[in-house]
Amino acid sequence: MSRLEAKKPSLFISDPLTKDTVSQSLSLLNRILKSCYGPAGRLKQLHNGVGGYVCVTSQSSAILGRLSVSHPVLKVLTASVQNHVARFSDCGLFTAILCCSLIENFRSLHVPSCTVIKISKDLLSLCTDYLKSEACGCRVSVDFSNLKTLLCLVRSVLTSKPACMLNATEVDHLTMLIVKAFMFTIPCHVETKAVLGKCVTVPVKGRRVLDSTVLPGLLIETPEIQFAKLPSVKRISSDTIKIALFCVSMSGDLFNPEEGMITVHHGISLETSELNQLLNVGKQLVNDEVGLVVCQKVIHPSLKQYLKENQVMVVDRAGLSVMEPLSQMTGSKSIASIHSFSPSCYGSLKDVCTKSFGSKHFVHLIPNDTVVCSLVLCNRNETTWDELKRACETAEHVLQLTIKEPLALLGGGCTESHLASYIRYKTCSLSTSSFKDADYSQTQYQLIADAFCCSLESVACSLSHDDEILTDTVYGHCWLVPSGFPSVSNWSDLLSKCGCGINSNTQNLNWRLLRPHFGSPTLQSCPEEPSIKAADLLTLDCFAAKYSGLQVAVETANLILDLKCIIEDQN
Repeated sequence: MSRLEAKKPSLFISDPLTKDTVSQSLSLLNRILKSCYGPAGRLKQLHNGVGGYVCVTSQSSAILGRLSVSHPVLKVLTASVQNHVARFSDCGLFTAILCCSLIENFRSLHVPSCTVIKISKDLLSLCTDYLKSEACGCRVSVDFSNLKTLLCLVRSVLTSKPACMLNATEVDHLTMLIVKAFMFTIPCHVETKAVLGKCVTVPVKGRRVLDSTVLPGLLIETPEIQFAKLPSVKRISSDTIKIALFCVSMSGDLFNPEEGMITVHHGISLETSELNQLLNVGKQLVNDEVGLVVCQKVIHPSLKQYLKENQVMVVDRAGLSVMEPLSQMTGSKSIASIHSFSPSCYGSLKDVCTKSFGSKHFVHLIPNDTVVCSLVLCNRNETTWDELKRACETAEHVLQLTIKEPLALLGGGCTESHLASYIRYKTCSLSTSSFKDADYSQTQYQLIADAFCCSLESVACSLSHDDEILTDTVYGHCWLVPSGFPSVSNWSDLLSKCGCGINSNTQNLNWRLLRPHFGSPTLQSCPEEPSIKAADLLTLDCFAAKYSGLQVAVETANLILDLKCIIEDQN
């Protein structure tokens, strides 16, 4: 068939970063993301042009997933950040803002991109080596025998999501619940390889946040009338109920004609045959002393009635989402056929009861060993609930990452400003002989290092949307000052604690305004490590997420700076 329209030639764009449209789009994206950053971030309302679902958020996962980006350069940047968020859940805005700032600052230098890339890789290595070293002054060790650091990590995640609309009491309540839920998922007995359990979020909208709770085991929603009174359940001992888990339909439906043809002998009723087979399954379950049957799909009413008469509790329409945690919790294997299955597929429970939250009714399955728990998450409306769910999932993932690498970085912009001070000190202390065999000059190195530090400081400054930000000359930490005070003020009268909460103004410090401009002053000595790291209310960031975000930001910026042409299909 001939084409209705002639094929268009591919669009060739050389040196894309020199085009004004790219610069303007990159600058706009950077401003949007900066305005969302931190506890005081501005919320964004996202929806398509023809209506539909409206999302109010400040989280990178929601923004980048719904933001329409057309230019290939920005697509590379957003895809890179989204991949980071998919792996680590946290520090998406940090990664994106740092990447945009690096590109803008490096481009303003008019230094060859190959030189920029080479030097920025050296600076990245300087950062990562420092963050991994014992001498690092912006990280803290996480002691799992003391919950304080874990609570600080979770609290920092929740307070950085203003669209959740949480007050201090609600933040404290949810922080305790998330840490408690995480502790439930850690197995008590580990023989060879530890596998964390699962926390299942149960949505309850239109209720107070303080109504949220954590329960060991699994909640399965059921119709109100199904278990108005909990039926007696067959037990094999006082604290053990045998459970069978079916992932196949037990409704007695006939075969789907699309699956092929079957031959039926005269006088044979398919419906009767199928129902008899289901009743045979019921007899086997009763004979095997099964006390609870859970089916992902529908169970035939006759089979339900038969099992109920024999003290076997039935829960059907459980849904796919509960199958994996239920199997993990009970040790049962999903049965995929009603024609043959082994008793070895059965699992066990400690107890079963019913629960109600608002207008919802649940069967509560209580395990012998708690590796699966249910977080009953409440919020006032659907929009804030969606945002809170994302925040809680991020907090849970942060704790999972922390158990693999028990470290955390100081938050509140202090890690960024401290790293910038460290790099400025290290690069300025290099001798001329260090550049003897390099294919770039010391001046170029210092320019790029300054741009790198300005980009880090730009991220720290993004936390403040109205206030002034200072940095001290000893630790290189961030300090917020309410706007409206003249720059000649006695800063010690206005400051209480630094952004992360470790340092106080009682230490006779000197400060300067933190302005991410080229040529900022360098510390006379290497920024020091705070002597006290045991404050109760520290602002902390996930080490693994921020460490990876730093790498992704620099590597993505280098990739974009190295683009020489774009070939785009126009068809």
